[in-house]
Amino acid sequence: MTKNEKFPLLSNIDTPADLRRLSEKQLPQVCDELRDFIIESLSNNPGHFASSLGTVELTVALHYVMSTPNDKIVWDVGHQAYGHKILTGRRDRFDTNRKFKGLKPFPAPEESEYDAFIGGHASNSISAALGLAVAAKMNGREQERTIAVIGDGSMSGGLAYEGLNNASSSDNDLLIILNDNNMSIDKSVGGMSQLLISMHSSRLYNKIRHRAARFFTKIGLLNKTRAASLTRFNNGLKAMLYQQRNIFEGMSVRYFGPIDGHDVIELVRTLNIIKDMKGPKLLHIHTVKGKGYKPAEEDATSWHQPGIFDIETGERIVSESGIPRFQDVFGETLVELAKANPAVVGVTPAMPTGCSMNLLMNEMPERFFDVGIAEGHAVTFAAGLGKGGAMPFCNIYSSFMQRGYDNLIHDAALQRVNMVLCLDRAGIVGEDGPTHHGAFDLAFLRPIPDITISSPYDECELRRLMYTAQQPAMGTFVIRYPRGRGMLTDWKCPLESIPVGKGRCIKEGNDIALLTLGPIGKSVAGVVNDAEREGISVAHYDMRFLKPIDKELLHEVGKKFKYVITLEDGVIAGGLGTAVTEFMAENGYTPTIKTMGIPDTFVEHGSAEELYKLCKMDKEAVLKAVLNIKK
Repeated sequence: MTKNEKFPLLSNIDTPADLRRLSEKQLPQVCDELRDFIIESLSNNPGHFASSLGTVELTVALHYVMSTPNDKIVWDVGHQAYGHKILTGRRDRFDTNRKFKGLKPFPAPEESEYDAFIGGHASNSISAALGLAVAAKMNGREQERTIAVIGDGSMSGGLAYEGLNNASSSDNDLLIILNDNNMSIDKSVGGMSQLLISMHSSRLYNKIRHRAARFFTKIGLLNKTRAASLTRFNNGLKAMLYQQRNIFEGMSVRYFGPIDGHDVIELVRTLNIIKDMKGPKLLHIHTVKGKGYKPAEEDATSWHQPGIFDIETGERIVSESGIPRFQDVFGETLVELAKANPAVVGVTPAMPTGCSMNLLMNEMPERFFDVGIAEGHAVTFAAGLGKGGAMPFCNIYSSFMQRGYDNLIHDAALQRVNMVLCLDRAGIVGEDGPTHHGAFDLAFLRPIPDITISSPYDECELRRLMYTAQQPAMGTFVIRYPRGRGMLTDWKCPLESIPVGKGRCIKEGNDIALLTLGPIGKSVAGVVNDAEREGISVAHYDMRFLKPIDKELLHEVGKKFKYVITLEDGVIAGGLGTAVTEFMAENGYTPTIKTMGIPDTFVEHGSAEELYKLCKMDKEAVLKAVLNIKK
């Protein structure tokens, strides 16, 4: 069966204009085909699976009702938007999604005019869409509609409320669609989650609302000019049932819903009613993450990004190397430390499974805190815990930590709070691309006084650094490590302290000093032996700490070597190479220094191996640098 035969409607939709030529009655079939297309595609080319299955009907309804690309849709977070990509001219290239030089993993304006704003990090849609809406009015584009689609737990992020607050006081006609599936990657937590559950679980309210809607439609009263009256009726009914106004109405944002986010016909009709209403408004839809694929519906967390799988059986095809990921070692070590130290607690912003803190959550739930998608709050909350006598391990993905920078400076470092900040996914992360590469942490952390910045050479070093960090009076202690990339089968080394600020010599040499920080050092360690075969003696130093940097070791290097190479899995500007160059200059040493790391550009997506090669950070590039120095 050809794709045209398997997807008779979808195969003829090259743009949303083609979709809008269909009748409403054909839309459920479009949804079925789109969902099957996503399932089939991602079974062979892995990506974010469950989230996009949950937004199929919404995606179809939005492009059917709105005049995209003139009307702007901002997706938050972007892993909900695979259906959007497929309907907007990228269907035939969707098999390149997340591949090197292929389609980008998230909405990206440089890729398509239908992508109004980038969508890799959560909670930015309302602020961005509000800016687009206000700019459209300022420039006389009164007919241009702007829609923010926020979901997958993104309403737990503080930026969303800052956007809501501003939307209520600005001249705009923004439409916010809250895709409520009670999930982020793991199950959503917090007061907003409970509020949304109460709003869509009232049988009495939903029964009355549906009956009223059918009645008003039947007698011809439900049209655009009378919709405001129905809104007031809805809001009054909800206030009577809940004895309170909801948070959106309290911020002067008109509220509609909740409605079934998998009923494409109802979505189309509702959007047609509210799309041209003046002022900010919010449509609350209830969806199921993983909708239409039973294994994903039953375990949305595991199927958030499942990898390759068998469609018929649901079996996930996992290559077993026998080597654990850094995330697994972190999770198991944290449990060990918590058993030995009653002060140890875990904090994460909605990533317990991704960072393996779910191990602590399952074993000691009273000492685990998932604060939702709220990185800044996670840091300040952990600082409060530390100030109060606990020993928090706060685990945040490196690129998400960018959102907690002020909190780290003001609430943790300035007070010398005892807490451990574990930065997962540091350095090149692969297929998630520039929004997720942990490229900047070394550079933006190094200027902060009174913190320790470390990176383990391997999994044993990670365990020892974690043990060291939770010792008394260590202050704010940062440990960064990459996504996956485990190296050791025997990693359960004894938990013992590492001297803070002390590096080590991995291999002695006489001609060139290779200084590395973190696991990238282990991945290029073979360069030393390759160089020896070329008659070049290379010394390899594992720095361990960027701050405090090992001055004794650097004095040794400065006195002994005329040539130095630094290698780090982070941006060159401001990181290890910069620190070494500054030290040599300040102390009168004049070696020729070759700094290697992520270049001064946003690195695209692709496999980690492809990207290390692209950035000239792989073993081959380091050996080439050594040979060039010999010349």
